[in-house]
Order: sequence, then structure tokens, then C-alpha cells
Amino acid sequence: MISWGMIGCGDVTEVKSGPAFNITGVSRLYGVVSRTESSAIDYAKRHKVSCVFESVSELIASPDIDAVYIATPPSSHPEIALEVARAKKPCCIEKPIANSYSEAVKIHEAFQAAGTPLFVAYYRRSLPRFLAIQSWLSEGRIGKVRHIHWGLMQQPKAEDIDQDYAWRKDPIHAPGGYFDDLACHGLDIFDFFFGEITLAHGTSVNQQGIYDVPDSVCASWRHKSDITGTGFWNFSAYTTSDQVVIIGDQGKIVFSIFDDTSPRCETMSEILSVDIDHPKHVQKYHVESMIDHLSGRSSYSSTGESATRTAWVCEQILS
Repeated sequence: MISWGMIGCGDVTEVKSGPAFNITGVSRLYGVVSRTESSAIDYAKRHKVSCVFESVSELIASPDIDAVYIATPPSSHPEIALEVARAKKPCCIEKPIANSYSEAVKIHEAFQAAGTPLFVAYYRRSLPRFLAIQSWLSEGRIGKVRHIHWGLMQQPKAEDIDQDYAWRKDPIHAPGGYFDDLACHGLDIFDFFFGEITLAHGTSVNQQGIYDVPDSVCASWRHKSDITGTGFWNFSAYTTSDQVVIIGDQGKIVFSIFDDTSPRCETMSEILSVDIDHPKHVQKYHVESMIDHLSGRSSYSSTGESATRTAWVCEQILS
């Protein structure tokens, strides 16, 4: 049984992640702490969590906590993660790992030095829908991959127009705006599918002027394998769209990073499609993969090392 301590009780922990840590006989969410004690108490009551801690340091140091899940905004990740590394406890950090590549490197190196596993919540690496795409690629269904293109468009949210506060629009917590929060998911899964990205360029602009971070970003990149990629992320569009196209010399694969659509593989001779629903608690397989890694049953790829590569790519695009 691995007892987890969770730092932060925000929206991501309500359905996506928090309940996923409760796996009968294997893993449990034992303790929580939040910036406001009342939030932690409320969360613990609703989710049947045994212990509420008064401070982050108390949770990390507790002998009842075997591993730590950091679910706070990215600007707070370095300070908390380094404290967990000093305690030599396994850790999972919500994505992105940090607000900068240099901070990501510090976190990754600290856990390396401590000899302690570090995971980052790029949970698409463990979702069956994306593993099915990986299988098509490894089977050579579309031949040799030549290029990837991802286009993500979203309409401005009502709270953006009303200029309500959200950490994703705060330059302190998300200097790249919604790009920081969303684009990293896709760029990380491209790293998973095709290996390291070694060259990346981009440009960003604030087209609406309703908050202080970019709302439109476009980029091009190249993988070590010489596969090329392009993408754009626009959060001031007239409609919502999310489509990735992987182009090979014998076909293409079309899928979405966020939309609930079925991936499709098209060649001259066949069209394949898979309908695989995500679990209710979408980080379920991510948690199971971490548990298997910690138990020595298998090795999980969503680590501090891979997340640091993704942090470098995002920084290159935004710079």
C-alpha cells in the first residue's frame, strides 16, 4: 500500500486525479493540504481522505506519507518539489513541471541526486486511446512518418472577456497563458510517439488584449529522427477545433489531444478507427503506471526527464 499526500485541492483534483489515487489494496490518497485549511477540510470530507495537514512541510515530513502529489500552479512547483526531493520521497507533479526550462532542470536533477523517482502528470502517455495510435505507428500502418501538424482553436471564455482572475492568465503562474497549460500535453505526446524534439521555433502575440499573456502561438519543430512538426494554438478564435494529423509516406493518422473523438488511420487500402472511452478519473492509468514503476513491475515513461524535454520545447517556442 502506497499512501499519497496531495498538495493543493483545485479543480484538477476533484475528478481527474484525486480519486484515481485510491486503488484498493495498492494505493490510497491518505492526506491533503491546501493554501486555505478550510478547502483541505472540505475536500477531505467529500473524498473520504483520512488526514488534513496544517502545512506543506508537515505533509512532506510525515512518516505516514510514502509519496507526494503536487497539484498546485506551476510557479510553486520548484520550491515544493525540491523539498520533496530532500525528503527522498517519490513525487508526481502536475504538468507543466515548471514555468521555465532552468527550473525544470533543477527539479529533475534534484530527484536524480536523491535517487528518488519523479513523475509528471502527462497522463496521455498511459491512456489506451493514445496507446492505440502508438501501436499503429509501431506497426508501420502509415509507413515512415514525415510530418505532424496540430491545430487548436478555442473561443474566448466568458471569464476571459469579463477579466475574471485565473492562474492560467497570470504571467506569474503561466507566462505563456493557456499555451502553458494546454500545448504541453500535445508536445509531450509527440515526444512519446516520435522521440526528442531537438529544434523548435515559434512566435506569440496577444491579439485580444483582454489579459496580460499571449492568446495566439504558432510554431515549427524538428525531432531527432528528422520528423518535422508545425502547430498553432489560438484562444481568440470564432469556434473550437482540436485536430492532429500525422502524415506518413503511405497514409495518415488523425486524432485530437483534448476532444473526445475517435482516432482514425487512413491509407490507400484501408481506414481504421478505434472507439476507446477515457476512464471517469482520467489519471487512473497514470496512477497505475506509477504504482507499477514504484513496485518494480514495469517502467513508466512520464518522468521528470521527459517533462524537462517538453519544458525546453515550450520555452523555445515562446522565446
